[in-house]
Amino acid sequence: MATGKYSRVDGRKSSSYCSIATIVVFLIFCLVGIWMFMSSSIVPVKNSEFLSMETGNEMKQTLSKSVSKQFDDTSGDLSGAETREYGSGLSSKELGITNEDNSLDTLVVESNNEEKESQNSAEKNLGENHANESSDEKTDSESGQKMLDEDDGKDRETNSRDRESNLETGEAENEGGEMKNKLHTESEESSGENGSESAESGKNYGVDGTADKLKHVGKEANLTEEKNGKNQDEHLELSADHNIVESKENNQASNEILPAGAQSEILTETTTQNGAWSTQAVESQNEKKSQQSSTSSKNNDHHWKLCKSTAGPDYIPCLDNWQVIRKLPSTMHYEHRERHCPDEAPTCLVPLPEGYKRSVKWPKSRDKIWYYNVPHTKLAEVKGHQNWVKVTGEYLTFPGGGTQFVNGALHYIDFIQESVPEIAWGKRTRVVLDVGCGVASFGGYLFERNVLAMSFAPKDEHEAQVQFALERGIPAILNVMGTKRLPFPSSVFDLVHCARCRVPWHVEGGKLLLELNRVLRPGGYFVWSATPVYRKGPEDVGIWQEMSRLTKSMCWELVVVKKDKLNNVGAAIYRKPTSNDCYNKRSRNAPPLCEESDDPNAAWDVPLQACMHKVPVDSTKRGSFWPGQWPERLEKPPYWLNSQVGVYGKAAQSDLTADYSHWKKVVSQSYLSGMGIDWSSVRNVMDMKAVYGGFAAALKYLKVWVMNVVPIDSPDTLPIIYERGLFGMYHDWCESFNTYPRTYDVVHADHLFSSIKKRCKLVAVIVEVDRILRPEGKLIVRDNLETISEVESMAKSLQWEIRMIYSKDNEGLLCVRKTFWRPTEEEPIKSAIV
Repeated sequence: MATGKYSRVDGRKSSSYCSIATIVVFLIFCLVGIWMFMSSSIVPVKNSEFLSMETGNEMKQTLSKSVSKQFDDTSGDLSGAETREYGSGLSSKELGITNEDNSLDTLVVESNNEEKESQNSAEKNLGENHANESSDEKTDSESGQKMLDEDDGKDRETNSRDRESNLETGEAENEGGEMKNKLHTESEESSGENGSESAESGKNYGVDGTADKLKHVGKEANLTEEKNGKNQDEHLELSADHNIVESKENNQASNEILPAGAQSEILTETTTQNGAWSTQAVESQNEKKSQQSSTSSKNNDHHWKLCKSTAGPDYIPCLDNWQVIRKLPSTMHYEHRERHCPDEAPTCLVPLPEGYKRSVKWPKSRDKIWYYNVPHTKLAEVKGHQNWVKVTGEYLTFPGGGTQFVNGALHYIDFIQESVPEIAWGKRTRVVLDVGCGVASFGGYLFERNVLAMSFAPKDEHEAQVQFALERGIPAILNVMGTKRLPFPSSVFDLVHCARCRVPWHVEGGKLLLELNRVLRPGGYFVWSATPVYRKGPEDVGIWQEMSRLTKSMCWELVVVKKDKLNNVGAAIYRKPTSNDCYNKRSRNAPPLCEESDDPNAAWDVPLQACMHKVPVDSTKRGSFWPGQWPERLEKPPYWLNSQVGVYGKAAQSDLTADYSHWKKVVSQSYLSGMGIDWSSVRNVMDMKAVYGGFAAALKYLKVWVMNVVPIDSPDTLPIIYERGLFGMYHDWCESFNTYPRTYDVVHADHLFSSIKKRCKLVAVIVEVDRILRPEGKLIVRDNLETISEVESMAKSLQWEIRMIYSKDNEGLLCVRKTFWRPTEEEPIKSAIV
C-alpha cells in the first residue's frame, strides 16, 4: 500500500528547471495527500452495513458471545445473521402465516427507548426472581441442546470451522483501534442453501428480496443491553463479537425456526372462512397501527391488581361466585359445585402461594410435588391410609394408590384387562373418562399403557384433589355430575371408569348414568368398582339391585363381575349395545328414548334429561363402527368423514390430512427448536382453539398431553379429535376455564383472540390465560397483527418476556413467557368473598 512519501527530485541546481521542479513536487504532494485522505475514509462495505444495522437494530439481541444462546431453553435459535440478511430464504409458511399474494412483509417494530423502559420496569419488579431464572435458563439451554440430532451437530461444527477460517481473512480494525469487526460473507451461501431446500419442498415463496423480519427478545439480552447502553464503545465491540456468533449459526436456520420449504396450504381458519384477500389499504393501515402501537403508551394503560378472594391463590371465577351460590334455591343436585360465572369477568391477577417454585418435571412429578405449590394437607390426613397422598418433608408424595387400589394403580389397571381382555389398553381402548378421579392416579398410570384419561372431580371437601392431579402432570378438570350435561360430545369415550366415585347412579330414573351412556361409545365399557359390587350390607345390596334393573333396562350387558384379591375389592364391567334391537324389544319404554330432535352432541350448559339416544346404525354415521386401533387412528381420517366440507373449504378428509401435515411442519420446524421452549420441562399443554387436533397430534412423540379446547362459537370438530385418539372439551373463553390456577406449561392460541374479542374483552381473556399458565410457562399466539400488537402490549405490562415476534402480510406469531411477577395492590372481588 502507498504510504504517502514524496517522490524524489533530481538534486541538480539548474536555474532553468527550479520553478518546474517546485511545481511538480507541489502537484505530487497534493495528489498523494488526496489519495491518503480517501484511503483513510474507506470502510469495508460489510462494516458499514453492520454499523447501520446495529444503530437501527430492532432485534435487540444480546451483545456478547456468552449470551449467544439467548433463547435459554434451547440451542435451536435463529441467528442474527438470518434476521438481518433478508435474502436468506426465511419463509413465513413454516410458521403457518399467510403469504399467498407475496406482498411486502411487515414487522411489529418497537423503539429502543420503549424497550429499555419496559426492561427497566421488568428488572425492578423481577429483581428477586432474576437469579433463580438465570440459573434455570442455563439448565434449560443445556437440556434443550439434546433435542438436536448428532448429524445436525456435526454439520454445525463443520460450518463453524469453515466460517472461523473465513473470518480470519476478513478482520478489520478501525482508526481508533478500539473495535475489531470480524466480517465474513456467507449470505450467498445461506441464500443458496435455503433456495435449494425450497426447491426440494416443491415451492418457492419468493422470500428473497422482501423485508422478512423477525424479532427475538431474551431476558439476558435485555439486561445486557441496559448495561451496554452506558458505554457505546463497549456496545460496538460486543456487538461485533456477537455478530460472529450469530453468523456461525446461520446455516442452522433451515432446520430451526424458519426452514425453507413452506407449507403448501394456508390453514388459518379465519382466512379460509372469510374467503377474501386483504387489500393494500388494509395492510398499510395495519402496518401504521402496528408501528404506532409500539411507541405509544398503550402498555401503560393496564394497571394490574391482585385478586382478593376467599380462595386466595386457588381462585376460580366461575366456581367461586359465592354471591350466586348463597342464593341457590337448592343444592340437592350439587348445584353449588356447578359453574356460576360472574356477570363481568375479573381483570385482576391471582396471587402466588407463598414459597411457590417451578414444578417438578415429569415423570418424577407423578410421585411427588412441592408442598408449597399446593399447600393443602387435609386430603393427606383423610386419605393417607389409602395411599392417595402423604406429606413427606417439603414434598407431597403419591404412592400410586386409591380407595379401590391401595396397593397401586398398575395392578388394578391390569386386573381390569384380565377381567375383560377385549378392553386391550392402548390399542382398542385409547380414550377413557374417569369419574370422581381423586388425585387421578388411575389416569396417571394409564399413560404406561398408552391410554389417555380425562379425569374429573368437583371442587369439594376433598381439598384440591384436581389441583394435585394437574400439578403431578396428569390430565384433569373440575366438573360434577349435577344438573347439566358434561362438556363432551356424544359417543366419544372408549371406556368410562368409576372407582368409589360417590355418584348415586340409580336415583331419579338413572339420569346421571344415562349421561354416561350419552358420552360412551357404542360397544364401549363401563367399569364400576364400588362397594355394592362386592359387599353384602343392606344398603349395598339395595343399590346393587337398583343398578341391575337400571342397566338391564338400558340394554347394557353385564360382561363380568370379578374380585381383585390383592386389594380385596370387586368390579362390575358393563358394555353398551352396538344396535337398537334391544331398545325395540323392551316391554317398557323406561328409561325412554330421546326425541329425534334432541341433539346428543349439544353439551354446553344443556340440562340433563333422563332419556337415551338411539345407536347409529347407518354405516356412514359416526358411532356405527369402532375407530381403528391406536396409533393408526391418529393419522387415518375417520370413516364417517365423507361428503362433508371441512373447516378450510376442502373435502373433510383432505382437509384433515392437510391440517395434520401443516402442524407437523410448524411444530417440527418451528415450535420444537425455535421458540426457546425446553420441551423436556413441558408436560401440560392446552390448545385454546383446536380444530382437528393437528397441533396435539404433531406432539405425539413428546411426553406431553394436550387439552384440546373447541370454543362454543367454532365449528364442532371435537368428535373428530376424539376419533383420532385425542381428547378435549367445549368451552366459552369469555368465561373462566374449569381448572385451578398455574396448571399448564404451554398455552397455544391459533386465531382465537381476534374472534373472541368480538364478544368479550380481550384483557379478561389474557387475565384468564395468566391464571391458567404456570410461572415460566409459555403462551404462543398466532393471529392478525392488530391482535398480536394488543397481546404484546398486555404481556409487557404483565412483565412477561417477549421471546419472539414474527409478522408477515397482516399475520403474526408471538411467543411470550410468563414470569413470577405479581402486583402488590389488591382488588377485592365481592362475588368471591364468603
